[in-house]
Amino acid sequence: MPAVSTCASQPRVRAALDWLVAHTEEVIADAITICEIPAPTFHEAERAAWVADQFRRLGLSDVEVDGVGNVYGRRPGAGPRAARRDGEGPLMLAAHTDTVFPAGTPIQVRRLSGRLYGPGLVDNSIAVAAMLALARGLDAVGLKTADDLWLVATVGEEDLGNLRGIRAAMERLGSQVAAVIALEGQGLGKVYNRAIGSRRYRITVRAPGGHSWGAFGARSAIHELCKLGAAIAALDVPAEPKTTYNIGVIGGGTSVNSIAEEAHCLLDMRSGDPAALDDIERRVMALVQQAGTVPDVNIETTLLGDRPAGTIAETHSLIRACFDALTVIGAEVAGYPTRLTEGSTDANIPISQGVPATCIALTTGGGTHTQSEFMDPGPVRLGLQQLLLVTLAVVGMRE
Repeated sequence: MPAVSTCASQPRVRAALDWLVAHTEEVIADAITICEIPAPTFHEAERAAWVADQFRRLGLSDVEVDGVGNVYGRRPGAGPRAARRDGEGPLMLAAHTDTVFPAGTPIQVRRLSGRLYGPGLVDNSIAVAAMLALARGLDAVGLKTADDLWLVATVGEEDLGNLRGIRAAMERLGSQVAAVIALEGQGLGKVYNRAIGSRRYRITVRAPGGHSWGAFGARSAIHELCKLGAAIAALDVPAEPKTTYNIGVIGGGTSVNSIAEEAHCLLDMRSGDPAALDDIERRVMALVQQAGTVPDVNIETTLLGDRPAGTIAETHSLIRACFDALTVIGAEVAGYPTRLTEGSTDANIPISQGVPATCIALTTGGGTHTQSEFMDPGPVRLGLQQLLLVTLAVVGMRE
């Protein structure tokens, strides 16, 4: 993979970097437009249609919305290079379009004290806008890449989407690309080389129930679920590799004076180590099985999500290129520390399949997954420049 600093010194690359800086406000305007199009997980169609229209306006090839709702567009390369090395060649950029906010959530981006506030703006509207900006910038300066660049706006990254978008994208393009870069809005300076795996279950408890007075003593599904939850909460987990569990949703019952016939919860377990994730799942399922031996109690588990864990070596050329790009753009000097990190992103799937992948961010912000989510507009120019340099390091240039 060519040195990022060498790439950045090329006149046409410098022109593209300057173009992105000059048009940063237009990129932010696109992000605002995207943000204000509702896109709850499983309901991304309206936003996908907007992205597909933009891809067509850009003149991308093979523009398509697939069966799960992903939007694809290809910027053709000038032709394959004679030699291909690991992580160098055709590239897939993936930015998820879905948000955690339910249908009907009021979304209107507002500026306040130098920040832009809007649910889903930094997670992940700015990343989708950045893909469009990258293609425009390359076209504006007439920069041809050696290999194909695929832009993919994915669905199902949030909530219970189970990464269904990137799974479908990898089924379609996994054998055609040399690397995958997932784009997120928040976390400029971070480079992801560890994919946190997760298993998500719905646990449903059923029991006879009855009237709180007349049937007192009958098994209650809520009581039994609470006992199981307490047993899970008492489990010890390793600090390294970090392993976690969380009961995030609980529900059931009929009324205050009814012994519950049914109760359920949603359980999330996570670890960056596949063996540790398997172990916590095994221990939880043992507790579930034990709780199900209580007379008149039936417990069912339904797997809702399975995100694989994995790692790409910090010495991999793709990871090095990300850090080199951050150095070239002066991220540290500008106050954005650079570091390796871990997370659960679209990069999980390619990493688990042995395809070089990482995740990088466009800017900084906060309050993600809340109504107070905000984005810092200032660093966006740096994030766009990093994206351009890393992309060119993978796909190469052709005069």
